[in-house]
Amino acid sequence: MRDAVIVEAVRSPVGKRKGGLAGTHPVDLSAHVLRSLVERSGIDPAEIEDVIWGCVSQVGEQTMDIARNAALAAGFPETVTGVSVDRQCGSSQQSVHFAAAGLIAGQYDVAVAGGVESMTRVPMFSGTMGMDPYGESYMERYNASPNQGVGAEMIAEKWGHSRTQLDEFALESHAKAAAAQDDGRFDGQIAPLAGVTADEGVRRGGTLEGLAQLKTVFKDADQGGVIHAGNSSQISDGSGALLMMTSEKAKALGLTPIARIHTAVLAGADPVIMLTAPIPATEKALKKSGLSLGDIGAFEVNEAFAPVPLAWLSDIGADASALNPNGGAIALGHPLGGSGARIMTTLVHHMRDNGIRYGLQTMCEGGGQANATILELL
Repeated sequence: MRDAVIVEAVRSPVGKRKGGLAGTHPVDLSAHVLRSLVERSGIDPAEIEDVIWGCVSQVGEQTMDIARNAALAAGFPETVTGVSVDRQCGSSQQSVHFAAAGLIAGQYDVAVAGGVESMTRVPMFSGTMGMDPYGESYMERYNASPNQGVGAEMIAEKWGHSRTQLDEFALESHAKAAAAQDDGRFDGQIAPLAGVTADEGVRRGGTLEGLAQLKTVFKDADQGGVIHAGNSSQISDGSGALLMMTSEKAKALGLTPIARIHTAVLAGADPVIMLTAPIPATEKALKKSGLSLGDIGAFEVNEAFAPVPLAWLSDIGADASALNPNGGAIALGHPLGGSGARIMTTLVHHMRDNGIRYGLQTMCEGGGQANATILELL
């Protein structure tokens, strides 16, 4: 029976907006991790059949099929094709799902999944250019233009999260990320670029008092607003890539798989509150996998806003110590189309470094969607 395994996973450092990666074109940023993937694995790039690449704002420098452009910029043979994927924040996690499906179906023997976003060079909402992306029928159904920040406020209110709880979670994310940096846990997964060797968003020494000074963004504090820059994911630049193939192909090439794609699912939920779908996606993944919650040794739930993983934790009942053990997007940053691959790269390395058999990743996505993936360490 055909399967889909991850043989190598690498990412760029995550750069702050207008930070160390701001001068790097997103095609070149993508090409850098693709070359690094080949160098680390030793694979002949001619073996790669397709590059499946997540990218949310596919305009300007990120248009014209950035996947194909990145493969060519990386020096891959012209026989290597590329396709760009947009499932909003989960775009590169979806790329992994597409690659796995193609491998299992026999469409590929070798593929690369990953993604990129340069949010400095191609800011969010560049693609709308003042235009309406929803249309009359959508608005008739929902009577609202969905906004993720407003959705985060809605979750905080529904689940009863106080600002202090959210800020404490944010500080813990930074503390865990700082500890991971200090311990060298990210070193093996990062391919330095443009003089940047580490994720730039990690802040040390933060306090609740300091976060309390930040102004809420989507709802006034005197009206109960709790979401601000400090408990939200950071606008970032970054890319990540995973080399995937069948176990049979890995054996033929003399490569050792790290992990297998055990289960891959999607879930949809209310597109207005938008950010709750990781909860049903996780439930669906566990049910489909036949695994119990206790079988999962590490969970990665994207920290788009602090209420998202906190609501997930409340409903799923997972061990909080196993959630985002190396910090999340609040500390490390959230380069939209590259985040799924960044998170999965971090998860794969964490599982291997700690002998964790099963890991689960899930992300909230625009439109009220979520991917969930269970990996099995080999």
